[in-house]
Amino acid sequence: MVTDRLADGVRIAQLLASEVTGNESRLRGLTVVDADPDVEATTDGALAYRIARETPDNDGEAMEPIAEVYVQPDRARIEAIGAPETAATAATEADLRVRPKAVRPPRTLVFVEDGAQVKRALAVLEAVGDGPHTR
Repeated sequence: MVTDRLADGVRIAQLLASEVTGNESRLRGLTVVDADPDVEATTDGALAYRIARETPDNDGEAMEPIAEVYVQPDRARIEAIGAPETAATAATEADLRVRPKAVRPPRTLVFVEDGAQVKRALAVLEAVGDGPHTR
């Protein structure tokens, strides 16, 4: 039985980015943008990258941000920009820790605290990516 667990926020975010860019299923229209390859984890969370989707009206040339990924020393945090209610529901169903962020417009925070949770976090990105376009 494996007792080691991956609890390094930067590495977890890297795994998530790899899954998004290499996934050929429902994540196909999503991409990682504005990546900071030298990001260092902070207690409050440092922005590692954004996840964006192609907008249907611009033939794949314009990208709409749907989430931001922040790194903390022991976890990664996804901030769902679009469809916060959808993100909360998907995160709860995937058994991930989730809470609302009281900003305007509202966001949903999803915590990915272990490398094994990355696959479950993909369900959240799929749901938000399928959500209504904000532009």
